[in-house]
Amino acid sequence: MPHANLDAHFVRNAICPEGKSKVDYYDTAITGFILEVRASGGKTFHLRYRDPHGKQRQHKIGDTKSLSFDKARQAAQVLRSRVVLGESPAEERKVKRAIPTVAEFAEERYMPFVKGYKKSWDSDDSYLRNHVLPRFGSHHLDQVSQQEVVEFHHAMRAKGYALATCNRMLVLMRYMYNLAKKWKIPGADFNPTVGVPMYEANNARERYLSAEETQRLKEALETSDNTQLKYIVPLLLMTGARKRELLEARWEHFDLERRSWRIPTSKSGKARYVPLSTSVLEVLGQLPRWPGCPYVVPNPKTREPYVSVFYSWNTARKQAGLPEVRMHDLRHSMASNMVNSGRSIYEVAKVLGHTQLKTSQRYSHLSQETLIAAVDAAATATGTNWSVAAVEAG
Repeated sequence: MPHANLDAHFVRNAICPEGKSKVDYYDTAITGFILEVRASGGKTFHLRYRDPHGKQRQHKIGDTKSLSFDKARQAAQVLRSRVVLGESPAEERKVKRAIPTVAEFAEERYMPFVKGYKKSWDSDDSYLRNHVLPRFGSHHLDQVSQQEVVEFHHAMRAKGYALATCNRMLVLMRYMYNLAKKWKIPGADFNPTVGVPMYEANNARERYLSAEETQRLKEALETSDNTQLKYIVPLLLMTGARKRELLEARWEHFDLERRSWRIPTSKSGKARYVPLSTSVLEVLGQLPRWPGCPYVVPNPKTREPYVSVFYSWNTARKQAGLPEVRMHDLRHSMASNMVNSGRSIYEVAKVLGHTQLKTSQRYSHLSQETLIAAVDAAATATGTNWSVAAVEAG
């Protein structure tokens, strides 16, 4: 363990003793500052020290071809000061090297996690592959800056994507970083999406079927080539269920005596119970059944849930003169009908399975007739005929 007063001249002329593969020269001025000289002629600066736990560490500063002696000595002095303060440069470098890229984290941790509990994991997969990873996939987690996220968010809008889609990217990235921090993944201490505002996506559609439109749709369903559609549509309209919830529904989940439908896994990931009206029970009683088939509205040909009913639905809605009505609007209409019938938003939230009232708020549409009736009732409650009083005063 030879010691030497390291300087530029010594470094330039230092050699490895014959018969050795390498030798370390310890500086007499800076504790732990080392010049490693190898038999091959290569030379590298290091700082050797003990970490806060007393374990000996060695931090590579750089080789003499890339770093001058003066720069190496300055770096050694800075590193030595950090060691005195209880830091461990070598451990920090190790952690730095362990920081995954966004693509690595998405593939190795995030997607396996969401596949295990999220029914719509394929949407996350699609958003990542088509938007997030092409832009940030090669970045290490700690390399993504807030400004880059802002630019990415704005660029998506400039390309013509819906505001809700732009926001979805932001929410996805925010959730990924929150999980990474929760799991103590190196490089995730800072979430670059924090402080990035989302767009005001006032594009929530409010389309509700009137009684006359509902009747037209019913008539169109009677002539549909899909014989199950005339049951599927009214069940969606009168239960407020989501399309996939109904298409995958099994008879074992229905308690007709208690008038309850248990949906094992809803969008929230938890089971929920849907109350069944008398009209729903009547429709359920009309449904055709097949021996050994557990599904409520299966495809008669396969006896399995429909993959899609779009084409038959599209034909029916066009025939009814409602080409813009989506199947999900049946759920909207259910909520609207409940509110227009005097039911509270709390009841709507319970039936639709919303965990937050603000989610139900968009469904709490009131018809103009209901609002007029409400203000008329308020005026009558005053007990005074204001119009008569006005005439007499004149």
